[in-house]
Amino acid sequence: MQGRELWPLIHAERSALAHDLARLRPWQWEAQSMCIRWTVREVAAHLTAMEKMTPGRFIGHAGAGMRLNAMNANDVLEVNRGTTADLLSEYRARLMSTTGPPWPTVLILGEIILHGQDIRRPLKMQHSYPQSAVLRVANYYKRTNLLVGARHRIAGLRLQATDADWSHGRGPEVTGPLLSLTLAMTGRIPAMDDLSGYGLDTLRSR
Repeated sequence: MQGRELWPLIHAERSALAHDLARLRPWQWEAQSMCIRWTVREVAAHLTAMEKMTPGRFIGHAGAGMRLNAMNANDVLEVNRGTTADLLSEYRARLMSTTGPPWPTVLILGEIILHGQDIRRPLKMQHSYPQSAVLRVANYYKRTNLLVGARHRIAGLRLQATDADWSHGRGPEVTGPLLSLTLAMTGRIPAMDDLSGYGLDTLRSR
């Protein structure tokens, strides 16, 4: 499955999240997400900004000397100025967008899966992701430090999925559901509660 073939998965996950966002009560929008820096509303604003991103705009920000975190913060502020209804409408308007930063498309898929869980998990909202999508994201993150530092975080450990034919690395073992392993390798601490093994303390410490 190559770059453009991932877009149907991205669009499906965006649509599923739009359905879940439409069900939120006012207090849930302001709840802390699993992404420590942001509330649920701010994560939704970030995803909306990502839908609007183009390679040219991203390169323009980079050329102006903006770091990624600062760029994300500015984009969240820009998108998040209106009402919750405005934000949801803007998010829905670009669900089928096929633009993005000049990254591998798998990272855009990773964004919607990871940030979808950043929203859903604290609110105890259930969602089943296609295993093929999670496998693709896990296999990419395990070998890169781009954006989330996953390769460094899991160095010297063996990750073993309990619900998929997937494993990676050598060393003290960390076992659990594939989605939870993927969340953990990208720094989502609450997901580590789903895991076990002799390598778990090392993973937590990173």
